[in-house]
Amino acid sequence: MNIREYLRIARRNWILLTACTLAGVLMSGLVSMLAKPTYTADTQLFVAIQSSGSVQELQQGNTFSQARVQSYVGTVKTHAVLQPAIDALGLASTPEDLAKKVTATSDLNTVLIMISVVDHSPVQAAAIAQAVANSLITAVDTLEKPRTGGPSPVSMSIIAPAKAPLSPSGPNTRLNLALGLIIGFAVGIAGAFTRTALDNRIRGEDDLRRVTDSPLLGGISFDQEASRLPLITQTAQQSPRAESFRQLRTNLQFANVSGQAKTILVTSSLPGEGKSTTATNLAITLAQSGQSVCLVDADLRRPMIDEYLGLARGAGLTTALVGTVDVSELLQPWGDDNLYVLTSGQIPPNPSELLGSAEMTDLVTRLENSFDTVIIDAPPLLPVTDAAVLSQLVGGVVVVVGVQKTRHQDLEKSLKALALVDSNVLGVVLNRLPVKGTDAYTYGYYSSEIPKSSDSSTRSRRVKSTWIESDPRAAETDTEFERALLNPGLQPAKTFRSSRFNQR
Repeated sequence: MNIREYLRIARRNWILLTACTLAGVLMSGLVSMLAKPTYTADTQLFVAIQSSGSVQELQQGNTFSQARVQSYVGTVKTHAVLQPAIDALGLASTPEDLAKKVTATSDLNTVLIMISVVDHSPVQAAAIAQAVANSLITAVDTLEKPRTGGPSPVSMSIIAPAKAPLSPSGPNTRLNLALGLIIGFAVGIAGAFTRTALDNRIRGEDDLRRVTDSPLLGGISFDQEASRLPLITQTAQQSPRAESFRQLRTNLQFANVSGQAKTILVTSSLPGEGKSTTATNLAITLAQSGQSVCLVDADLRRPMIDEYLGLARGAGLTTALVGTVDVSELLQPWGDDNLYVLTSGQIPPNPSELLGSAEMTDLVTRLENSFDTVIIDAPPLLPVTDAAVLSQLVGGVVVVVGVQKTRHQDLEKSLKALALVDSNVLGVVLNRLPVKGTDAYTYGYYSSEIPKSSDSSTRSRRVKSTWIESDPRAAETDTEFERALLNPGLQPAKTFRSSRFNQR
């Protein structure tokens, strides 16, 4: 993993990181507040060798003292030193318990011994430190005394008596807060990596690339109003959602640069990923660009296009397949552009057999001969086989992936199912992408505000005059002119009439 991957994980899990860090700081602060204050008292001893005072003897004595000081430091926590101190102060403690409060240190190349005692009472801490120092002097004098008699060659004296500290030495609130911050952040990092390793949902393009190398045709940002207003015609023309479908239209044209895929199947891995809204809005944007488009609702399990567009569903695709009514009479025009819709019709008991029939093949061929583009909304790939069956009849397949809903294994199974029947996958569309964050797909360039009248009118006159020069018939209708205004250089739209439908 590179630095970009680490930053992506951190940005994706910033809430977890922040929560763990704050929790660590709060817990350390709470512990510091509830902890009972402790006080530290210090005393210092000097170790010397008794000699006659000659330079050579002083040098030898100093070397001897430095060699013995470390041994005296280790003697401080022994029973021989601590028990007399306990007896002198009348403490209700054992040498083992007292040893936990006592610390003895000595700097290298010195003959100084520092004894520190920690206790909840400042006065008792000073008393214990003084008692331990006195007991150490006595113990060393006894240990170093020659067996033949005479005084000990080692002399120890207290040069810094213990005093009761005025302020507590613990808890160290600043240190505890710093440790809590570091520990909390470390726990958050560990949690973020664990969550990333266990989470196999597709959240963005980086996750998509781990599953497939299929082209990313576009990304549709999440819009809370989309469930209530699913169509791009219900939003501002320059809204990010509308512009994302125009970008999808453009990328799809590049993916189908050879023009062999006149019929495009739109499907997904699981229900609820937004395939129907994607198919509907894609058909609308294609019609707005001047193409004649037929939108077919082939989801004979849970048809939704008729609800989105407000059309009747009583007679539709199933009616045409059983031969009751010719398909030319079932097409319903929608909007001001050349968009015709073939709803699902009555839901049959055998959708897979009906969609895989010869009648469906003939229907697709007839629609291709009469329209520039045919968009088919198919059921999800994993629950049923309808989409896999239909994919053999069309020129290309577009797979819609619902962000934070589809898992890696779901998309892998769907693409394998399409590969088994040699389907032409044109690309993938990421739906419900977050507006902000590391997985965002929009950049906030477009605005839903209406341009000022002066700028709009100036641009309108300039585009209109240029467009009319290329084709005098271009501005015959306001609708076509508005299309040209949104798409400069666009040729006039073809007007589809049912009489042009090639019946077979």
